[in-house]
Amino acid sequence: MNDDILVGGHISRQFDQELDEIRSRVLKMGGLVEAQLDKTLDALRSGDSSGITDVEKLDRKVNKLEMQIDEECTQILAKRQPAAGDLRMIIATTKSVRDLERIGDEAERVAHMVRHVLDNGAAPKSYSGLLALGEEVKELLHDTLNTYARMETRSAVKNMRKDQDVDDEYARVLMHLIEFMKTDPDHIAGALDVMWAARSLERIGDHCINICENVIYLVEGEDVRHTKLSRIKKQLS
Repeated sequence: MNDDILVGGHISRQFDQELDEIRSRVLKMGGLVEAQLDKTLDALRSGDSSGITDVEKLDRKVNKLEMQIDEECTQILAKRQPAAGDLRMIIATTKSVRDLERIGDEAERVAHMVRHVLDNGAAPKSYSGLLALGEEVKELLHDTLNTYARMETRSAVKNMRKDQDVDDEYARVLMHLIEFMKTDPDHIAGALDVMWAARSLERIGDHCINICENVIYLVEGEDVRHTKLSRIKKQLS
C-alpha cells in the first residue's frame, strides 16, 4: 500500500510519522537538558562536585540531537514543502530546539561554576540562595516541556507568569550576594562565581519562555514575542 496518500490533511501517513519522530526527539532532548540541571543542583545540594562530569557528557548528547533534528527539519522542508500548521510545526520546532540547546549550555555553565565554588571552599553563605533559584528554574523547565508535549496554550501562559517568580528570586540572590561581598570581602571571588551561575539560571528561564511562545505560535498562529503578558491573554481569549 502506498503511504503517499492524503491522511488527516497531511500529504501522507509517512509525513505524520516523520513529524511524530521529530516531536519525540525534541522531548528526548528536553529530558537530557532537564537531567543536566538536575545533576547540577544535586551537586550544589550535596556539596559533591563529582557528578559535574555527567553534565558535560549530557551536553554532548544534546548537541548531537540538535544537529539531527535540524537536519530532519531541513529534509522535511525540502521534500514535503509543508504549509499552514505543518509549516508552523517545523518553524516552532527548530526555534525550540535552539532554545533547548542553549538551556543545555547554560546548565553546563552553572555546573562549571558550582564545581569551582565547591572545590575552592567558598563560604556556604555565598551560594545559599542559588539552590532556591535553581529549584524555581527546574520547575519552570519541567512545566515548559510538558507544555510542549501537550501543546497547551493555557499552560504556556501560566509558565510566563511563573517566569516572574524566577526573576524575583534572581533579584533576591543578587541582593544577598551584594550584601555578602560587603561584609565578607575575602570571599568576593567565590561570590562572583555564584553571581554568574545565578545569571545563567535566569537565562534558562528566559529560554523556557521562548519555547512557550513557540507553542502559542504553533497552536494559534499568533506571534507573541515581545508582547506583554496581559496582551497575550487578551489575544488568546
